Amino acid sequence: MVCLGNICRSPLAEGILASKCEHLPIVVDSAGTSAHHIGEGPDHRSVHIATVNGIDIADQRARKLMKSDLEDFDLIFAMDSDNYTNILKLASTELDRNKVHLLLNEFTPEQNKAVPDPYFGGDQGFEIVFSLLDDACEALKNKLEKEFDV
Repeated sequence: MVCLGNICRSPLAEGILASKCEHLPIVVDSAGTSAHHIGEGPDHRSVHIATVNGIDIADQRARKLMKSDLEDFDLIFAMDSDNYTNILKLASTELDRNKVHLLLNEFTPEQNKAVPDPYFGGDQGFEIVFSLLDDACEALKNKLEKEFDV
């Protein structure tokens, strides 16, 4: 799960998907395309909305997406088109480029919608983002369950 700073959207997406897929043999992680917040915890508003929904993301720490992530992970989900483009700049093979997707396309296929960045808004923006991420992660979980025949 990838957003810009790895403190708002991608930590929430990581927490939501990990909680939905505890029964699957997958690793869920998140990162940012910028280095502005490396080592910081998630935004307190992301932590709060996750907690309200029974998910603990407080121990996550922001990190920058690296070229090796494209080699190490089977799927890379961007929160918006800017991050999608920045992720693709790290890809050196067609295989790596094919791993990169916009997360909301899991819920609204081929519409290329962005998960809005709630950082400069109020609490309601985080509620909206949580709802969008929850829907996308539910669709992704269902897809993964089919792949793992669960």
